[in-house]
Amino acid sequence: MNELTPSHPLVDGRTTAAPLVRAAQGVRGSTTPVWFMRQAGRSLPEYRALRSGRDMIECCLEPELAAEITCQPVRRHGVDAAVFFSDIIVPMSLAGVPVELVPGRGPVFAEPARTSADIAKLRREHPVERLRENLGPIVEAVRLTTAELGTTPLIGFAGAPFTLAAYLVEGGPSRDHLRARALMHQDPAAWAALTEWAADLSGVFLEAQVRAGASAVQLFDSWAGTLSVSDYLTHVAPASQRTLAAVNELHYRDDTREGYAAGPLPVPTIHFAVGSGHLLEALADVAGHAIGVDWRTPLDEANARLGGRFPLQGNLDPAYLQAPQHVLDAQIDDVLARGAAAPAHIFNLGHGVPPETDPGRLTGIVERVHGERVHGVHR
Repeated sequence: MNELTPSHPLVDGRTTAAPLVRAAQGVRGSTTPVWFMRQAGRSLPEYRALRSGRDMIECCLEPELAAEITCQPVRRHGVDAAVFFSDIIVPMSLAGVPVELVPGRGPVFAEPARTSADIAKLRREHPVERLRENLGPIVEAVRLTTAELGTTPLIGFAGAPFTLAAYLVEGGPSRDHLRARALMHQDPAAWAALTEWAADLSGVFLEAQVRAGASAVQLFDSWAGTLSVSDYLTHVAPASQRTLAAVNELHYRDDTREGYAAGPLPVPTIHFAVGSGHLLEALADVAGHAIGVDWRTPLDEANARLGGRFPLQGNLDPAYLQAPQHVLDAQIDDVLARGAAAPAHIFNLGHGVPPETDPGRLTGIVERVHGERVHGVHR
């Protein structure tokens, strides 16, 4: 077990009692905290101005620019947390894996890893230690970000091992990830070696963000929804557990919380997988503190299936961002009411912010959520 440094925001008191941090630990406050996945992104004109003509990965690795983009939605929307501006492929890029982010398509790998020999070569030529050696820009970006955020917590971010492995096997985006799913059955040992390597990359990436100042982390799994429960538990869950273990080892003390002064607290983790309604119980076994729920599963139903044991995050359908205001407001209130069933609730979308979203809509959601009391709608 490792304790965070005295200057960390969770230790020096800046974010110790932040609503987002407390909610991720299962503690309800007077209002529901809110942030948005992909909030630091293409929906903001100030973001588009900064990104114009710049490569995405280069932006992620320029500390001043990454910090500025991370902080933009906090200034504009008043959200309760910033999420670190990065991309799921950044750890692989820092480990030396040749990858290109193709506009309109996504990450494309020059050398897909589809056989045991491919995977052995990948691990040999792009070891996790190389990532560790190249983390300087990430650490500096987090330092700059947390210095500006003050009492607003920063959420660290990484892609889950299955998503990274699926991209590598497919060589780029895929609709059904058939090659990746086939490999886990054709050669389970090779698949395990690949996901173990990917898990260590994401774990090291998250750990670096936390040690540099992040007050929570989210593990994001884009493609787990394509898996059966059996395949997820057998071939994916162990790798995700391995990733989160790197953060679960990091602790801090919170003397402001009654009953917790005597022992250390783990850094809060949020585990989110798209299209994972059928996997909720399996996700619970991976050991995240809070579970993100996409828009397909009502939060009260998710809470019942999870036995009321986990704080929940979510889950407004991003499609409602284009709906008439009264329709959007009614849906926000419904999400809040259903989220009241869980031990604690972090309001979010059920997936990322679409690029065409009017930023004013997001600001309005924050204001409405903050205007509600936690046990129902009181306007």
